[in-house]
Amino acid sequence: MINSQQSEPAMTAQTAPEAHAMLQRGLGVGSIVFMVVAAAAPLAVVTASVPIIISVSGSAAAPQFFLIAMGILALFSVGFTAMSKYVPNAGAFYSYIQRGLGRHIGVGAAALALGSYGVMLIGLYTYLGVATSTLLSEVHIGIPWWASAIGWVSLVGLLGYRDIELSSKVLGVLLIAETLAVVVVDVGVISAGGAGGLSLAPLSPSEFATGAPSLGLMFAFFCFIGFEATAVFRNEAKDPDRTIPRATYTAVVFIGLFYALAAWVVVEGLGVDHAVEVASAEPESVVQNLASSYVSPILTDVIQVLLVTSFFACVLSFHNVITRYQFTLATKGLLPPTLAEIDHRHRTPSRSSLVFTVISLTAMVAVAVSGWDPITQIYMWFSGASTLGLIALMAMTSLAVIVFFRTRQRGPSLWHTLIAPGLAFLGLSAILLLVIGNFPLLVGSTTTAVVLGGLIVAIFAAGILVAERVRRRRPDSYQALRQES
Repeated sequence: MINSQQSEPAMTAQTAPEAHAMLQRGLGVGSIVFMVVAAAAPLAVVTASVPIIISVSGSAAAPQFFLIAMGILALFSVGFTAMSKYVPNAGAFYSYIQRGLGRHIGVGAAALALGSYGVMLIGLYTYLGVATSTLLSEVHIGIPWWASAIGWVSLVGLLGYRDIELSSKVLGVLLIAETLAVVVVDVGVISAGGAGGLSLAPLSPSEFATGAPSLGLMFAFFCFIGFEATAVFRNEAKDPDRTIPRATYTAVVFIGLFYALAAWVVVEGLGVDHAVEVASAEPESVVQNLASSYVSPILTDVIQVLLVTSFFACVLSFHNVITRYQFTLATKGLLPPTLAEIDHRHRTPSRSSLVFTVISLTAMVAVAVSGWDPITQIYMWFSGASTLGLIALMAMTSLAVIVFFRTRQRGPSLWHTLIAPGLAFLGLSAILLLVIGNFPLLVGSTTTAVVLGGLIVAIFAAGILVAERVRRRRPDSYQALRQES
């Protein structure tokens, strides 16, 4: 995955500074927020994850789980954004961890980030393929899931190859549509007074103490994965020192409040006393039934369509994230230099987009030929593995912020450089331990958990070994890893 042999300059058609200048698209806060919130797939979370959170936690306190997760990630964002002005490239986790914890750990983080985002995207493609084929089957169009997935991969590849502003506009339209669908359900339930009158019971401490709140918090945390990708679009942002922090905070707060409100509405629509029972019996149809009962049966059909477009927005967003991750690593000489080439017409890392499109197409064919189930195996395995990797990276990033400001750079305040990132590190470490302890639940079995957990560790270790090999064989390139161009 990481290139340890490249001794030529990291760019072929342009130097790294020239490439970064060509990428500049003047993206504002709104454009970046659209892309990262779309990665969180709001409608998919509300329809699929909220009922599961209610079920596995055995509690109606789902809104509180989202608010706590939002709080932890807001604390994470304090240090993350405070350090952003000292990390002026788009490497995100890799760049932050390298500056704080050293080049070896940084390259290990680069491998882990690329691997985590990559397997998540492959898993999402399989889910999207199944969801699309299921939707088409309702109008008597029979297409195998892998054919649907390949079609989506091709469309995402086309959009990813072109101007990032086009992707931003597409994601903006889809995000608004799916958000409106959830808002309509919210208004319908609230207007009707829920199943037995609106209450604040789901927000009470006593409700939080029931069931298994740790499981509810763990699953709620998964729903935020993707928000941290704001820094990946740094090269294309207008005034990145302002835009990236604002986009990060906006994404965290919007996602957190949106999910918390939607979870409260679901609980109220089902009835506080019956929410766990109903969500456990039919988790896949809870929100659709609420839409039908409180608004109109037509909305149920609309949600089914928008659920597919929600996953499409999610895969398009993650494809753009991976493309820019590959580009940044290529400019550092850690991936082949062709991945750092910029398309002069579209001013995007189109070669990087094309390469991962080919990888995605190959993966879809491999999964289809293997006979593995696209949902219970591929999606479950890959989403669980990527979640473990990304939470570990967030915890390491918080630690890197603390070390960086304590040892290398005077920071703006103790709150930004120690207290907030310290609390975030503790919170993220607790979530990481929860994920590790419940990893068999996430991926389906203990054997699978051991294999995937070992793979995560192996990817990180491989990155460290590559860094050591570069240090010994190409000391100039190793020293250049510290350059922030």
